[in-house]
Amino acid sequence: MFIGEFQHNLDEKGRLAIPAKFRADLKKGAVVTKGLDNCLFLYTKDAWEELITSKLSRLSFNKANQRAFARFMLSGASEVEFDAQGRIVLPEYLRHFADLHKQVVIAGLYDRLEIWDKDRWEAYRADNDQASSSIAESLDNLL
Repeated sequence: MFIGEFQHNLDEKGRLAIPAKFRADLKKGAVVTKGLDNCLFLYTKDAWEELITSKLSRLSFNKANQRAFARFMLSGASEVEFDAQGRIVLPEYLRHFADLHKQVVIAGLYDRLEIWDKDRWEAYRADNDQASSSIAESLDNLL
């Protein structure tokens, strides 16, 4: 399970160091793709395969929104490998999609990591931290 928030720098070649505490879970391979809210999602290979088989493969190709979501997730996906320093290379098209600059935030969210531009993450968190009570209220019986 991925939890926590970490700040790292993206280098000029698009390499990003993944926090050491997450690397063991990702050593069998990882997939990065476009995420929601203009961030990137980084999955273990096992979690990615589970997402495809249990959810994405069940989307109907007869429904435009479902086709569009499958295209969004799958066409943007890229397998990534770790170098000796625990870094992955984020493809340029994904860096552009998430508007990643030098400072990024890596946030653990159970079965995936989210990779955010630091400024975008801080703005998102500020908005949602203020609304946390109303968000929780809309999620009946969660806690």
